[in-house]
Amino acid sequence: MSGERRAGQGRRPQEGPDRVDDGGRGGGSNRAGDRPDRAGDRPDRQGGGPDRAGSGSDRAGGERDRLYERLKAYEGRPAAVGGRGKDPVNLPMIRHWCEAMGDTHPAYRGPGAVAPPTMLQAWTMGGLSGHEDRSEAYGELLGLLDGAGYTSVVATDCEQEYLRPLRPGDEVTFDAVVESVSPRKTTKLGTGHFVTTRMDVRAGGELAGTHRFRILKYAPAPRPAKPPAPPERPRRPRPVINRDNAGFWEGVAAHRLLIQRCTACGTLRFPWLPGCGDCGAPEWETVEASGDGRVFSYVVMHHPPFPAFDPPYAVGLIELAEGVRMISNVVGVPYDKVRIGMPVRLEFLRVDEELELPVFRAVDDRDAVEGEGER
Repeated sequence: MSGERRAGQGRRPQEGPDRVDDGGRGGGSNRAGDRPDRAGDRPDRQGGGPDRAGSGSDRAGGERDRLYERLKAYEGRPAAVGGRGKDPVNLPMIRHWCEAMGDTHPAYRGPGAVAPPTMLQAWTMGGLSGHEDRSEAYGELLGLLDGAGYTSVVATDCEQEYLRPLRPGDEVTFDAVVESVSPRKTTKLGTGHFVTTRMDVRAGGELAGTHRFRILKYAPAPRPAKPPAPPERPRRPRPVINRDNAGFWEGVAAHRLLIQRCTACGTLRFPWLPGCGDCGAPEWETVEASGDGRVFSYVVMHHPPFPAFDPPYAVGLIELAEGVRMISNVVGVPYDKVRIGMPVRLEFLRVDEELELPVFRAVDDRDAVEGEGER
């Protein structure tokens, strides 16, 4: 793991920076590490952003140049000094991380366990109470951007470099610096500046890795007027049915939720696969699920909108009573009332004349207990 490098992790926005016309001025010069100055993220000298009223005038251009000079002065200044991880590297956090990520690598468990390299940032996070080691300079930089009208923020990406593995018991310390502030850019989200910070993470005084984190501080672009409502409601996307999962959809049509069971080792599996992930055997049979389960995890979908769906709505990872998990909608409760551990029960929802889907209706804990007693 020493020296392993992973770049570009955590790239979030689906609406990335757009190419803009810079009036033939060129992309401008880059400092080393000023990643946002790449093709498609050129400095915006015209239009957009909070300066729209004076766009194209010498006065507005001069104000933008003076602002950028002030922003550039923060490059190299500390963003955090003498930070300490709130907990030493420890096996419970490693286990929780691996379970959430589905990572079963043997290096991350047992007496000689190491932490997954991608946990690098996790050991520096301040939690809900935050950290007290953020520098005044970083707060001033963000305040300067806020005052210029760039009041919205979105994290765009991060890059990590791993120099040595972290092991249980390691005490993590870190320092961060403002590495770069980009020229003004125009993206689909709006016009603003990319701010990149670099964090050096140490264990026992030895550099363990670096974490670059990039945000865009921007003034939101005006939203286009909503198009008129379509005359007919779009249909939901059709499931892709093939020879490996046809039996599942045949079960749904008969209002049965079928789980595969390996006939060689008895392992249950879902979603349907052509072979057993545990022993590799291709032979299998089906078991009908009882229909009871609990919300193992969930997300609330707000954006982007999809035809035939009305956001916000809850999408749950449901752990069935049989132990396997499946993704489905949680119904019968407002989206903001869905909770991890909430008991749910299977039902089948007809969404149009051709398609019926398994969904899970939230049930009261008392109903869940009574249902178990009846069985």
